[in-house]
Amino acid sequence: MKSALVWIGRAAGAIGVAICALALVARVTAHYTVGSYQVGTLLLAGTAAMVAGCLALLWALTSRDGQDR
Repeated sequence: MKSALVWIGRAAGAIGVAICALALVARVTAHYTVGSYQVGTLLLAGTAAMVAGCLALLWALTSRDGQDR
């Protein structure tokens, strides 16, 4: 279970960073939409993905295997 949470956390964090980077590049190049999404919406989605990744990694860090008792 821990390894699955770690991989989910890493994947969500990487996807979040990629989405935020896409929003940053679009904003710097004066494009305010990417496809049909506004840049602010992409930034918010990227931030949410990074937070979800942090929560998954925190859950993996604090979970017990039953051997810690």
